[in-house]
Amino acid sequence: MEDQRLAEQTDPPQERNVSGTAPVAASAPVAFNPDSFKKNQANFRGFMGHGVSYHTNIPEQWNAATGEQLRWKVATSKHGFNTPVIWGDQIFLSGADEEARIVACYNRHTGQLLWEKSVTGIPGSPASMPRVTDDTGLAAPTLAVDGNRVYAIFATGDVVAFDLQGTQVWGRNLGVPQNHYGHASSLMVWENKLIIQYDTNAGGRLLTLNTSDGETIWDVQRPVHISWSSPVLIEVDGKIQVVTTSDPYVMGNDLETGAEVWKVEAMMGEVGPSVAYDQGLVYATNEYARLVAVEPRPGAEFVWEDDEYLSEASSPVAHNGLFYTATSYGVLACYDSKTGEKQWELEFNDGFYSSPMIAEGKLYIIDMDGVCHIVKADRSGTIIAEPELGEGGYALPVFADGRIYIRGEMNLYCFGK
Repeated sequence: MEDQRLAEQTDPPQERNVSGTAPVAASAPVAFNPDSFKKNQANFRGFMGHGVSYHTNIPEQWNAATGEQLRWKVATSKHGFNTPVIWGDQIFLSGADEEARIVACYNRHTGQLLWEKSVTGIPGSPASMPRVTDDTGLAAPTLAVDGNRVYAIFATGDVVAFDLQGTQVWGRNLGVPQNHYGHASSLMVWENKLIIQYDTNAGGRLLTLNTSDGETIWDVQRPVHISWSSPVLIEVDGKIQVVTTSDPYVMGNDLETGAEVWKVEAMMGEVGPSVAYDQGLVYATNEYARLVAVEPRPGAEFVWEDDEYLSEASSPVAHNGLFYTATSYGVLACYDSKTGEKQWELEFNDGFYSSPMIAEGKLYIIDMDGVCHIVKADRSGTIIAEPELGEGGYALPVFADGRIYIRGEMNLYCFGK
């Protein structure tokens, strides 16, 4: 367990490069390449936000208590519900409390802390932290990374970019969100655009910032209410759409201009889940509303709808003709993605705030008790394994070849053979 011993640490120092470690080498700017986004975990739910990983040899068994397949474990210095993101050999996450908001970078092979930086010097940043609930906190949104910079957003409305060596490049405040739980919409990055869903009690807003300097590219007001879901990218007829869900609309906007392409009235209430997408259909769901499948084009209409199993926070996933959704009361259900016919349902002891990820023909989903349920991603509903983390789990599992990374309530773990 040499890697684990190297990684065990508490209260890591908030310096650009941690004493005793080599600085992360600067490199030439990385040109945008969609394949690089498949090889890495650039944002919430992976490539374009679809919930599908392209890595292989992912472990199916581990045990944090006994050390089975545990490569390393490291205590995180600040609390956060965000899912780690990965670029190359680096893994990033954020955290926050009343004293500070931080972005941290680790070596993903050893767990060694490379740098941890406080977010400071942002004009308009509030002097005190906004009120948030315990189940959202100050650092719920997942970061985004593009090979040049890593981007974070906090419940204060602060958006910040660091280069991969830990230098703060730019930061700005979008206005403290009028939000009765705390801001939770994760970031999306594509080409030179950082995409932010900012639906608050003050109104609906979707905007993109230039990744190099944080300047606004476009900023559109939308006829929607507050939501906590995150943007997803899809490609239709050669153009990229930003698809969002909120009360009352599921809608697609053109990535280049922000112009609305389509919308359907389908949601109600406090919308948390993001959409799923596969084989030309968008899927949206929310508790106390419904589950709908929509063709994402002007004049969009429902292809099918259902109201049996509706998600409160967990974002669904669709892949290879099947659609999967999970509830806060512990049900995981599978449907035929074209017809809406239910294929199977599984009921577990604890509910889901985390979202399912598909990797190597398997569905991985972590319940609130930290148990990872691994199920065949097919029509059988076969449970493969249910390894335990030993602490609560709200973030999504993330993958690299031969490795799975899981953020618990207190620690970041790496498991692999």
